[in-house]
Amino acid sequence: MVISDFGGVLTTPLVEAFASVQDRVGIPPKTFGEALRALNEREGTNPLFELECGRITEKEFQVQLADGLEPLLGHRPEIEDFGLLLFEALDPNPGMIDLIREVRRDGIRTSLLTNNVKEWEVKWRSMMPIDELFETVVDSAFVGCRKPDPRIYNLTLERVGLDPEECIFIDDMKINIDAANELGLHGVHFRETAQVRAEVHDLLA
Repeated sequence: MVISDFGGVLTTPLVEAFASVQDRVGIPPKTFGEALRALNEREGTNPLFELECGRITEKEFQVQLADGLEPLLGHRPEIEDFGLLLFEALDPNPGMIDLIREVRRDGIRTSLLTNNVKEWEVKWRSMMPIDELFETVVDSAFVGCRKPDPRIYNLTLERVGLDPEECIFIDDMKINIDAANELGLHGVHFRETAQVRAEVHDLLA
């Protein structure tokens, strides 16, 4: 089975999209991360991670993020359209979508494992035919844990009924690949489309 991440693998890079959003709402580079780190130190939780685990709503995330950004910016930013702007800055990655279609045509099963947000589900699912591409979707926001937590990989394996060594896992985050490898999956670290296509075909061969 081929298990793929969504953002940054099936889409254009997330880093570029986040940078675009920060620029549009007037947040200087690195300030977003600084605000999240400060909130984590103060509250003991990272609001982005809590959002991706479905433990807070998008609105609660926006309030917490604005709280963290205000002392760094000297004013309270308007970030109510954060999710909308993020998806406006993302485009599908045709080469990776074609790879998923190719392996399915060859009889290989496919699954999607994504760290995502409940309120964003309609947006990301509208970007490509998710249910046509994947037999199973595991979304962190609906299962209460996120990559690289081993529980979400194990949950995915349970849902597809396979052992780790029977699965290839593609992700653009090295930390997520390392966690998958530790569990016995065949991790493929996405850096560019051609590289991943070659590695996946080699593993399937």
